Amino acid sequence: MEAARQRTVYGLALLYAVIIGFAFLFTKQAMVYTNPVDMLAFRFTLSFLVLALPVAAGRVKLGLPGGDWRRIVPIGLLYPALFFGFQAYGLMVTTSSEAGIFQATTPVFTLVLASALLHERTSRIQKTAVFCSVGGVIFIMAMSGASVNGTSFGGIALLLASTFALSLYGVLVRRWRGEFTPFQMTYVMMTVGCVVFDGSALGRHAYAGTLGGVLEPFAHGGFIASLLYIALLSSVVSSMLSNYVLSRIEAYKMSLFINLGTFVSIVAGVAFEGDRLAYYHVIGALLIIGGVLGVHGRKRKPRQAAMEVEAG
Repeated sequence: MEAARQRTVYGLALLYAVIIGFAFLFTKQAMVYTNPVDMLAFRFTLSFLVLALPVAAGRVKLGLPGGDWRRIVPIGLLYPALFFGFQAYGLMVTTSSEAGIFQATTPVFTLVLASALLHERTSRIQKTAVFCSVGGVIFIMAMSGASVNGTSFGGIALLLASTFALSLYGVLVRRWRGEFTPFQMTYVMMTVGCVVFDGSALGRHAYAGTLGGVLEPFAHGGFIASLLYIALLSSVVSSMLSNYVLSRIEAYKMSLFINLGTFVSIVAGVAFEGDRLAYYHVIGALLIIGGVLGVHGRKRKPRQAAMEVEAG
């Protein structure tokens, strides 16, 4: 029974990786019609409405008093608000490849934070597997021509802050897994994202005097189709999956599926965008997958675990 439950959890984590992997493709298509700030506003407005309407109609019971709201809001501030906010401004002075390099370090940040805040223990093999997965993503990015040479200190700081926010989000969800349901946490996350990014977009348009053109992207079917994927699958469904899986497995293990999502995005680019598949993509993919399998491999025996903890 326990083995079957674990297979289900890892299957959902794999589905999460596939969804976020394809999100890069749909986001790229949506950005043809709008800018990053408006895209985030549209994305989380639709995500919020999808969850809020059944709650308002009484079909879904939220069960969150004011005190509980205040406790979950930090999760929503970390992800999506701070994660996407820092990332968006970081991308103004860096490149998407550089952002990918820094985001690939998420499992390392998560490993450290989970150890400090949750006292999650890892073996030497698992630590090696984490760095193997991170190395796979960085290898692909580096061989693709990305580097951080010449990148401004401000850009690096923003991208690191974005990565840190994503890591801390995973740790907090893991910490409060027994107190709130995945739906409750997802609802608050989408609410915070809607408020923050709608405010940013409307303020930006009001300052520029372009409020009349806010809804222009909706005249294009390609934008609507991309938005539906990003808002419904990549925001609502992926957040529900992430919050559920984090209630079942350690935070650092779940964070590796973010890197697996990078591999999925490469496959999607090759299959649907005509991107070239190079040898370094294959090598990097093997490192990523090897890292994921290494971390989620056979559990240690109690005696072995004790010896490793004593050894530090």
